[in-house]
Amino acid sequence: MLADCRSAWAFRPALVVLVFALFSVIHVPPSAARVLRVGPEEALKVPSAAARVAKAGDTVEIVGGEYLGDVAVWRQDRLTLRGVGGRPHLRAAGKAAEGKAIWVIKGDDVLVENIEMSGTRVPGFAGAGIRAEGGKLTLRGVHFHDHQMGILTNHNPRGQLVIIDSEFNHNIVDYERHGRLGHNIYVGRIASFELRGSHVHGAVTGHQVKTRARKNTIVGNRIVDGDGGASYLIDLSEGGESIIRDNLLRKSERADNNAAISYMPEGDRSRRGTLFVGGNLFESEGAMPVVFVRNFAENAEAVLSNNVLRGNVTPLEGRGRVR
Repeated sequence: MLADCRSAWAFRPALVVLVFALFSVIHVPPSAARVLRVGPEEALKVPSAAARVAKAGDTVEIVGGEYLGDVAVWRQDRLTLRGVGGRPHLRAAGKAAEGKAIWVIKGDDVLVENIEMSGTRVPGFAGAGIRAEGGKLTLRGVHFHDHQMGILTNHNPRGQLVIIDSEFNHNIVDYERHGRLGHNIYVGRIASFELRGSHVHGAVTGHQVKTRARKNTIVGNRIVDGDGGASYLIDLSEGGESIIRDNLLRKSERADNNAAISYMPEGDRSRRGTLFVGGNLFESEGAMPVVFVRNFAENAEAVLSNNVLRGNVTPLEGRGRVR
């Protein structure tokens, strides 16, 4: 009996320490996320003021209106940057954060919602609405237009870009004058890229969508030349695991290239990958022959299924099958 009591007393200090540690974990809350309000009548007048004071997890609400020449670098994780009371329009007006974009986003798990951006010009011809340099970035309900690049990401193997219900148009570099290309969407070597429910149009010479991501999901969009004339509507530059499904695709007779979708045109074409293109409606506006999918890969087959092709269109060039 005495031995049992001694064992119980010996165990009690360890039990007390364990209970105290658990209590600390459960009952000490993290610093509360805040809502920061930006607008002419608010303490924070412009988005860059919020970028200087925001903390991880905060929501920044930007009141609808025009913000001229205000640019910012966002370094915080888990931010929500949202337009409220209308869609705020950020005009570059000759400014660019770090000489890159209206916003440079370096944080992880950032959501940008209901924001319009336009007009970035930089000497290197890569001025964007957003330069994505962090981890995961989600854009929802945004409109980026009249930049040199709509959105541009760094080469980040952990990066993820998701674009939903958004519009990108007329993000152009004057190729005849500068010998450089502007793309509406340009995704670097990141882990994954997803484009859904969006309208991408009006690029000239450059591509409507160009991506080097390892995984690409492009579903339910309108990707059309419109009054522009892109080289490719979709350029999967380095292949990857790629799905292009249920989109409306339209190629102008003004386009320099006679293919709509390219797969693995750059780099090592012996790389492995997959390409599925299904359920799309493709229209060629010109009388000249056009290729729907041009597959440059040596070891990856393209699978085309249930696409509707209108015009003088060859479904596939390169390895693959049409069903």
